[in-house]
Amino acid sequence: MKKALIIGAGPAGLTAAYELLTRTDIIPIVIEKDDQVGGLAKTINYKGNRIDIGGHRFFSKSDKVIKWWLKFLPLDESIKDNHLHLTYQHKDANFNPSPSQFGKGEDVMMLRPRKSRIYYQHQFFDYPLKMDFATIRKLGFAKTLQMAMSYTNAKLFPIIPEKNLEDFFCNRFGKKLYETFFKDYTEKVWGIPCNKIPSSWGAQRIKDLNISKLLMHAIVSLFRSDTTINQQKTSTSLIEQFLYPKYGPGQMWEAVAREIERLGGKIYLDTDLKSLECDVNKNILSAQIENKKDNIIMKVDADYYFSSMPVKELFEKMDNINIDESTREISAGLQYRDFLIVGILASNMNVKDKEDGTQIKDNWIYIQDKNVKAGRLQIFNNWSPFMVSNPGDVWLGVEYFCNEGDAFWEMSDDKIIELAISEMQKIGIVLAEDVKDAMVAKVLKAYPSYYGSYEHFDALKKFLNKIDNLYPIGRNGMHRYNNSDHSMLTAMAAVDNIISGKKEKDNIWDINTEDEYHEEKPA
Repeated sequence: MKKALIIGAGPAGLTAAYELLTRTDIIPIVIEKDDQVGGLAKTINYKGNRIDIGGHRFFSKSDKVIKWWLKFLPLDESIKDNHLHLTYQHKDANFNPSPSQFGKGEDVMMLRPRKSRIYYQHQFFDYPLKMDFATIRKLGFAKTLQMAMSYTNAKLFPIIPEKNLEDFFCNRFGKKLYETFFKDYTEKVWGIPCNKIPSSWGAQRIKDLNISKLLMHAIVSLFRSDTTINQQKTSTSLIEQFLYPKYGPGQMWEAVAREIERLGGKIYLDTDLKSLECDVNKNILSAQIENKKDNIIMKVDADYYFSSMPVKELFEKMDNINIDESTREISAGLQYRDFLIVGILASNMNVKDKEDGTQIKDNWIYIQDKNVKAGRLQIFNNWSPFMVSNPGDVWLGVEYFCNEGDAFWEMSDDKIIELAISEMQKIGIVLAEDVKDAMVAKVLKAYPSYYGSYEHFDALKKFLNKIDNLYPIGRNGMHRYNNSDHSMLTAMAAVDNIISGKKEKDNIWDINTEDEYHEEKPA
């Protein structure tokens, strides 16, 4: 019986394991260095209050991925009472969710409304921006006119070639709008100026979203009677609804993990890769893995190897493989951005919806303010009401972007919590006296960076492609800022290659770069 060692139990690794079990006779062995599955898409449970690391909308332009999700977590039958529209366009005419197919109880998906805003100069602006009277009133006529002129100038005299992310933003939104609503937040995320970040990041994450598309979307929305789940003709930044597991994204991957084990696959938690051994042709022969909890080192002989671990760490594990010095230097020079989130439980939210005086409906809020270190705020009640133990409480996630070892990262949890509460009070979200509890969660290598030695990444890709039985998959496995659905598609494509006997791996690397996989498909 053939075996596959899969490094990492996130969306990519678990998708690969399930695909192998259901489409081949290969037995997957999944190792995960954390004590729970899900990777960056796990859900942290703190006293019954659940934290979604980074916010995971279950949204995809891929019919295959949506069908895959709904297989594990069917739609909640109560969705038929929801004011949101439920239609689903799938290439398979036999796959058409109806009330009789909806799930019941705990293991279900819900359809959730999407709302996000930008906090700027003590005011909230819709994101994506709406060019309406409310926006003009908040900005002031003079500033709005400056932005309009700046945008016109960008269209008439675009920056060619686009050398960096600042050029990318300016060409699509104009310099004034970029400086007002994009610059500060983006630089918080990456920790370096936008003019030091390659424009390729914008091309991947934002694609062809621009002012014209924002205006067209606003006009179309006035006349549209329903919306599909996959929203094929809508930019990712403009989607109005998304699927979401009742208890957060980790619920999906816990369900997948249970099914993998039921089908005969193995999942080892608290277990990390120690080293890889290759033959002269650079095929991987075996791996040494270590269970940190029990302090046990084991040798695994497998036929195939899938890696969703950070590329930098993967090269460090290949210390007994002949790798030239230049390639080693490139892998060592890859950089990452780390992340921490402060969960704040409060009895009340100070800021209210101006229309009806109720709690604001935002899933998340971008904080565009140099005087506040926090980059983004999640309101978990609005992702799913079941993320909060007590329905009367407000459960917030204050997100900070940092680097392991920097002064902020090394602060005590108490100090970080104190800062987060003070910043939320400063911008009017909560009052300190309403805070009931708080906690800190840290996530290493949450964002593979597009600077450092990334410009030479093709050399690493070329080296990895020569190892026939190794398949890099997922966000960190490919050092690419993939969403969960793209990570899943890389795993599916890798299994396709094994089944077909295909040696080339360009189809895997092309995911989230070619139109076929773009978040934004041509209409």
